[in-house]
Amino acid sequence: MRPIDLAREHRLSSQAIRNYEDAGVFPPTRRSQAGHRRYTPLHAQALRAFLALRGGHGHQRALEIMRATNRGDTESAYRLIDATHGRLRAERDTRTEVAASLSSLSTTTPTAVRGGPLTVGQLARRLGVHPATLRTWEAHGILRPERDRTTGYRRYDPECVRDAEIARQLRRGGYPLHQVARFLDSLREAGGAEALNAFLDSWQDRLTTRSRALLAGAAQLDAYLTMLGQRQ
Repeated sequence: MRPIDLAREHRLSSQAIRNYEDAGVFPPTRRSQAGHRRYTPLHAQALRAFLALRGGHGHQRALEIMRATNRGDTESAYRLIDATHGRLRAERDTRTEVAASLSSLSTTTPTAVRGGPLTVGQLARRLGVHPATLRTWEAHGILRPERDRTTGYRRYDPECVRDAEIARQLRRGGYPLHQVARFLDSLREAGGAEALNAFLDSWQDRLTTRSRALLAGAAQLDAYLTMLGQRQ
């Protein structure tokens, strides 16, 4: 196979190519008599596969897939790929559940227990979380309970209970606290439906982009596996 300038072909620095080689992205590389690395179309396809896999699997998982492939352990490579697809499917299911829950929670007022606003303990039991979790959410601006003027205890009115239920659903979906806080802020400002729809649409767009990236990575990896098979 003819030697290829991978750095020029992929607009990467020579150091980046060497780093990828050291990380295990490429199959074994031969050296010229002068000691220069000699990259071939097989190495070029390995790089294309890695860069495409990285878009869907992330940098570290893409490295693991390529390392397994290059040592001939395709079973491990397939398991790594399956794991990513499994997590994506779980997130897709979570988004569906969150959409169904938020569609009602964001536009309706929860029914509070008899006696008025809930205490921190009552709300924690309602949500199935620890009271410390509610305090953490408050610290991040997710919840804004009032305080009893006499006792200083937190009091969660129906709107605050709604926000807590939304936060629980989003946390189950894997969203970090700062994103949950931003969503609830926009939900309060927009009055409900507009912010909700934008949030769910953005989530769906990310899932779609990830799915397409996984398809692209699979196509490039398949091409690489084919070249490896032809070399044997």
